[in-house]
Amino acid sequence: MGEDVWRERARHYQTRASQRWAKPDSSRSTVTACLSEAPDATLLDIGAGTGKWAAHLAPHVAWITALDPSPAMLSVMRENLAAEGIANVEIVQAAWPDAAVAVHDFSLCGHAMYGSPDLPAFIRRMEAVTRRTCFLLLRAPAADGVMAEAALRVWGHPHDSPNFQVAYNVFLQMGIRANVQFEAAGLWDPWRSASLAVALDEVKRRLMLTTSEHDAFLLDLLQRRLHEEDGQLVWPRDMRSALLYWQAGER
Repeated sequence: MGEDVWRERARHYQTRASQRWAKPDSSRSTVTACLSEAPDATLLDIGAGTGKWAAHLAPHVAWITALDPSPAMLSVMRENLAAEGIANVEIVQAAWPDAAVAVHDFSLCGHAMYGSPDLPAFIRRMEAVTRRTCFLLLRAPAADGVMAEAALRVWGHPHDSPNFQVAYNVFLQMGIRANVQFEAAGLWDPWRSASLAVALDEVKRRLMLTTSEHDAFLLDLLQRRLHEEDGQLVWPRDMRSALLYWQAGER
């Protein structure tokens, strides 16, 4: 499957995810309430990461298939599930949408489709293996955020990934009128970077930049928009999360 891009970052991801999951959020409540009405159901967790969703939803369904392409992520997930004594989760190393999986009652993808080169194919495959409801969580960044300003300069538009603003238009073009629910503001802690160089590397990684062509602009942007706090550079709070959910096959 190629190099594991999460090999050096899985533990850091787990720490940040734990901090975010320590706060209640409406998306989690909505998904949990829906699955709690079907205790005999099965769930496919696409891009399961370190297993936060799988561990949270395991008591509410009969079986979960947790899918992720990263060995490093799956290693942390196994530790987390074992520590909680969870036995109804099958872990599968595979990438979506190419993974061969059985049809499940529900499917969930939490912030794991940003690198997909073909969002419609990603969504169609979710529907193809789902009997009931599909859940998709995406970032909903502010239109004037740091990454939006960077993407506008580099790519000519303010979207650094297929985020909510992009995805919902794709849904409409596909004839899917999904329900939408936004998390309350302030649930996502601001990003923090140890230095300006680290912040620059983060922007370039997200924008897939491999040259220094835009470095001067990006450094100026980061110096203008980030502020120092406790020896770190803190990014503006410009991120929320949106939950899209719809009945598979309905148009």
